Amino acid sequence: MARLGKDDLRGDRRPRAAKQPRRRRPQQRLAFAVLWGFLAAAGALAYFALTLPSTDQLTASLRRPSVTILADDGSLIATFGDLFGEPLRLREMPRYLPQAVIATEDRRFYHHFGIDLLGMARAALADLRAAHIVQGGSTITQQLAKNLFLTPDRTIGRKIRETMLALWLEHKFTKDQILELYLNRAYLGAGTYGVDAAAHRYFNKSARNLTLFEAAVIAGLLKAPSRFSPVNDRARAADRADQVLQNMVEAGYISEAQARAAERQKSQLAEADRAPPGSRYFADWVAGQIGSFADINGHDVVVTTTLDPKMQAYAEHAVARTLAADGTADHVTQGALVAMSPDGAIRAMVGGSDYNDSQFNRATQALRQPGSSFKPFVYLTALEHGIKPSDHFNDAPIRIGDWEPHNYENKYRGDVTVADAVAYSINTVAAQVIERVGANNVIATARRLGITTPLPHDDSLALGTGSVSLMELTAAYAAFASGGVAAWPHAVLEIHDAHGGAVLYRRAGSGAPRVIDAGIAGEMNQLLEGVIERGTGRAAALDRPDAGKTGTTQDFRDALFVGYTANLVCGVWFGNDDNSPMKRVVGGTLPARTWHSFMVAATRDLPVRELPGPSAFVALGNLFGRGAPPAPAQQPRPSSSPGLLQSLIHAIFGSR
Repeated sequence: MARLGKDDLRGDRRPRAAKQPRRRRPQQRLAFAVLWGFLAAAGALAYFALTLPSTDQLTASLRRPSVTILADDGSLIATFGDLFGEPLRLREMPRYLPQAVIATEDRRFYHHFGIDLLGMARAALADLRAAHIVQGGSTITQQLAKNLFLTPDRTIGRKIRETMLALWLEHKFTKDQILELYLNRAYLGAGTYGVDAAAHRYFNKSARNLTLFEAAVIAGLLKAPSRFSPVNDRARAADRADQVLQNMVEAGYISEAQARAAERQKSQLAEADRAPPGSRYFADWVAGQIGSFADINGHDVVVTTTLDPKMQAYAEHAVARTLAADGTADHVTQGALVAMSPDGAIRAMVGGSDYNDSQFNRATQALRQPGSSFKPFVYLTALEHGIKPSDHFNDAPIRIGDWEPHNYENKYRGDVTVADAVAYSINTVAAQVIERVGANNVIATARRLGITTPLPHDDSLALGTGSVSLMELTAAYAAFASGGVAAWPHAVLEIHDAHGGAVLYRRAGSGAPRVIDAGIAGEMNQLLEGVIERGTGRAAALDRPDAGKTGTTQDFRDALFVGYTANLVCGVWFGNDDNSPMKRVVGGTLPARTWHSFMVAATRDLPVRELPGPSAFVALGNLFGRGAPPAPAQQPRPSSSPGLLQSLIHAIFGSR
């Protein structure tokens, strides 16, 4: 029997064709895509829902306490922190205030559920036509959600959270409550939050009393608070208010006649208080000190200061005019000025050429060499050690150890008096004087008058090789103007609570001690009067008794003039932040001329008074042997120094 093979056992079968994969129908693919899309969207929504910020503290006011700084006349200098007004109910506001906001920001506010789909479509179409973003589709509810809970970052995640929070707000609150929250929390420029704070800031009144035009101004701020602020640009703010009024007409809230009548109120914008542009240097300096006077944690405070707005304007103008006229030619980019009364009350401060460009305060923070403007402390020490203004020294090349001080332009006068040496800023005599009285004694004198910065313990100190701030140098000169009483620079007169009015701090006298004997202070005044009468500071001369000293450092890197009358002390500095040399600018040129320009304006309405003079006995002792008179070619101005008779009268009856 024949054997059967495997093929015979399986039977006669044809080879099978390869198995073809099953094709899914289009409906199935779509269903899968929808399912996965739904799951992804649900997951994303779940993620954003889980990462929403807490809404528990909805009504809490988490903000920095506000600090409002005022000048001595009550005018505004600057504000810091967050300014919130009184929370107002809608019924307390004039009806056209919320109407102006709705007409401009969200005309369908009462007709959508927190998200305005029509508004979003309209904004998207406008953006497509313009090829960039020109309209926003956010509702008032969405803006409130962003203001309360989110950051202003432009991200998809933030927009999704904003939308979810807007829906929550619409579910939680009524439309009026949402609008009320928005009006009390929205940022409206100049550090203000809420319509009441803005009304006080821009119109000095409560939001309860706003006119239609004022309400339009405030509503117009919501789009761009800084751009449309009446403090920054009143014309632009007025134009924006006109646009808001037209929006109100289109929305049916007011008539054309009412809009035209409101537009005629534009003059009210003149009431918006504007801070002097350069006074921010002063404001920053004051703000840094407030905590040392009173505990302001949790308090909105108002700080009244010693700044005189008119003097501040004169100071800014004087420095700016000098830099504009001579800055490029003389390679000078920065200037500073500080003015104070003889008791140290700051009346004006310029910390640099442009606060917006640099907030570094060159009047208080910069430490620069004073040059010869430090010499008064050397000569004050000399007078206290028995050296007299009439004593003679030899102005000639000298060597003190390894140090060889030179005069400006290497010119020497031979036999001179101390009075001449001060007037003409002779370096060789100042070096001989400090060698005689000792650098340590000069440092002690400077410390007594208020110089706190480290000073070199060697004879080069006589030429101002230490570094000081313009503020402390000027304050030290104030002791001469006061007749010997120390001046402590200060600016804060009073701090009170912005809401309750409670006084948290009030200045009650300086308590400054006498640091110079009255007679010696009078001698110093006579010496420094000579600088202006016949010496290096002639460009600073006023038509009233004045005194001061020039200062120039090596390679013309710094130039200063510090001077005073009986009413006002002022220091001026010019130089460059990178310490690069100027083009032969000395203290007797740009600084002295700027000082003169400022002081003429600043003292115009102040009484003319003599500077404190020496006692009668000191005057008698110095009457003979005084310095040589000016050269015949010079025509000295009428002397402001008291003569013998004047000195005797002063000693008996006091200064005039």
